[in-house]
Amino acid sequence: MTRRDLLASTAAAGIPPPAAVVETEIVRLKLRHTWTTVMSSSEYRDTLHVRLRRDGITGTGEGAPIVRYQESAETARRAVEAVKEYLVQADPRHYQKVLGEVFRRIQGEWAAKAAIDIAVMDWAAQKMGVPLHSLFGLDARDAPVTTFSIGIDTPEITKQKVREAEPFPVLKIKVGLDSDEATIEAVRSVTRKPLRVDANEGWKSKEEAVRKIKWLETQGVELIEQPLAAHMLEEARWMRGKVNMPIFADEACLHAEDIPKVAGAFDGVNIKLDKCGGALEAYRMIQIARSLGLKVMLGCMISSSVTITAAAHLSPLVDYADLDGNLLIANDPYRGVTVRQGKLVLPEGPGLGLRRV
Repeated sequence: MTRRDLLASTAAAGIPPPAAVVETEIVRLKLRHTWTTVMSSSEYRDTLHVRLRRDGITGTGEGAPIVRYQESAETARRAVEAVKEYLVQADPRHYQKVLGEVFRRIQGEWAAKAAIDIAVMDWAAQKMGVPLHSLFGLDARDAPVTTFSIGIDTPEITKQKVREAEPFPVLKIKVGLDSDEATIEAVRSVTRKPLRVDANEGWKSKEEAVRKIKWLETQGVELIEQPLAAHMLEEARWMRGKVNMPIFADEACLHAEDIPKVAGAFDGVNIKLDKCGGALEAYRMIQIARSLGLKVMLGCMISSSVTITAAAHLSPLVDYADLDGNLLIANDPYRGVTVRQGKLVLPEGPGLGLRRV
């Protein structure tokens, strides 16, 4: 008797199918360069990987915890372990129901929820024999160009990083310090490519933000993310009327309920799977943002190809992509989405389409 026949006979007899296996692993991702933003500087990042095995299929997920929101790889692992018994018995074909229950049971710990979501969605799409983007009715050919990010550094190392990013047609530059002008001047000394910048809440006043944005408008910068602290929405609305450059909310827009709050103060939102809880929730946020007339960017934390590929499967829906977290690390354990002349190229296999390296 084959395994398929066994499953069919047990189902006919009213015997529940074999339970799933859920595994967790903390993976240390080593950075190619020291990664510095306004918030932190690091040589590596720890992410949580989740594997869901059932019916001969393995769904793989990942979450990158964010220290600012009191998350770590270990707290994420504990959150997954807390719902492991439920996941083992749940039917991942009913992914809407399963993930709704996961969100109900886990408070906070968004990276943990993202890891579970991505594993479940990968499993479900594999079970259906389709790429994840097909599950959302999307055309892989509509995937956009992604930026390549340059962290804050000295002018000389900034120049080196820009030269290394030569294959990418659009760069994202981290700013938010007193050295901003020197950083942009270093970039402009070696390239005239379009730039996007991210201040990560680094500027302290609306007046400083307006002054710096007006200068950036003269430097070929297309848009800016989060110039002011997340809570400064009234200041952001004032600033919005003083500059021409599109302004995107990042730290001010973590979850679906935040989107109506930032509408009017920002032109768009940056949605990240690790912050909102995974692909299904990111899809919902995209729809809400669109309904309010906002532009949408898909962003990322520093992650392996697991999370980056999951986000890339949603990228045909958005205006801008900043999905390069896997390109910033030296020990990516998977291969998934690739980049060709800056454009995201989605895997053709079922589910995420990942290959273990």
